[in-house]
Amino acid sequence: MKEKILKIEKSDKTFESIKHIDEYGIEFWYARELMEVLSYKDWRYFDAVIEKAKIACQNSEIADIDHFVVNNKMVEIGSGAKREKKDYKLTRYACYLIAQNANPRLKIVALAQTYFAVQTRKQEITEKEYSELSEDEKRFYQRNLTRKGNYSLNQTAKRAGVKNFDKFHNYGYKGLYNGETADDIAKRKKLRYREDILDNMCSEELVANLFRISQTESKLKREKIKTEKDANKTHYEVGNKIRKTIKELGGTMPENLPTPEKSLKELEKENKLIEEKIH
Repeated sequence: MKEKILKIEKSDKTFESIKHIDEYGIEFWYARELMEVLSYKDWRYFDAVIEKAKIACQNSEIADIDHFVVNNKMVEIGSGAKREKKDYKLTRYACYLIAQNANPRLKIVALAQTYFAVQTRKQEITEKEYSELSEDEKRFYQRNLTRKGNYSLNQTAKRAGVKNFDKFHNYGYKGLYNGETADDIAKRKKLRYREDILDNMCSEELVANLFRISQTESKLKREKIKTEKDANKTHYEVGNKIRKTIKELGGTMPENLPTPEKSLKELEKENKLIEEKIH
């Protein structure tokens, strides 16, 4: 039993060591790096596993392109010549599906199945658990969801023809905040230049924005939006509809919700300093 625990801990470090974080704070893995850890020697065989995992994703009615993002690179093959090398940026869910479809005779595959299943469960939270969180803990939780939501929304918006993402997101803010852009919200909250407005929202305000983000993505997909103009219009309409709903329910308008005294970045720094003192 002890030996098994040690093996799992070792695999955790292995899979964690190849994990990457993008500019939005979203974790991902490169397929080529995962292939090596899973002891596959030939890309052709591993690519076949990926294709099976993509089919499993589709069968669950989940868009595989959101979890298996093509990330091909040009590599030199000698004499200055280059060729395209196939690769993917994978979400944790994609890695889990790959592990489920990989060669079960490879010991590391079993460990991968356990690792990605356990880590995926760790990111879930029940309604009861959420209700017991402090306001700052709820903010961290909702901020993480909005970060992931925005990443997914950006992917969908890109396929819908969006090129100017600042403008696209401002349309959503304008609808939800009665005409305010991201800059207007930042000024009202008295934030420093380029300080993240989502890091300076209470949990209730973050929930409203998360709803805007998720419903906009769903509408873009459902209505098969294909132009930037229509995508911007859709984002505004969704934001505005959510605003009207809040008003109809007698809720507080998002611009009237209190701005927390400390940003999530400040809280993260404080927590890090406390941890350093303890250790």
